[in-house]
Amino acid sequence: MKLYVGNMSYSTSETELNDAFAQYGTVSSVNVITDRDTNRPKGFAFVEMSNNAEAQAAIEGLNGKSIGGRAIVVNEAKPREDRPARTGGSSSGFGGGNRGGNRGGGRW
Repeated sequence: MKLYVGNMSYSTSETELNDAFAQYGTVSSVNVITDRDTNRPKGFAFVEMSNNAEAQAAIEGLNGKSIGGRAIVVNEAKPREDRPARTGGSSSGFGGGNRGGNRGGGRW
């Protein structure tokens, strides 16, 4: 069962989460979510436990507990929703459209 862990300190590591959740059962994976551009933690993570009973024990034992100086939120992760495809712009990441203007080095 996959669990959502929120309200985390930005300094909380995957190892720290693994150690906390391992008290309640077998941890299959820990994934601290980071910002794509800055690679800094976003303050939440996903922890996967090997079975539902262990996941429920972790929810009851860790929800509201302090890790890294913050009271974390732990609950069952919701299934990821399919997002609609982004439209507009070009594949280069710059907006399209008519730029117009003078191509030469002359005066405007």
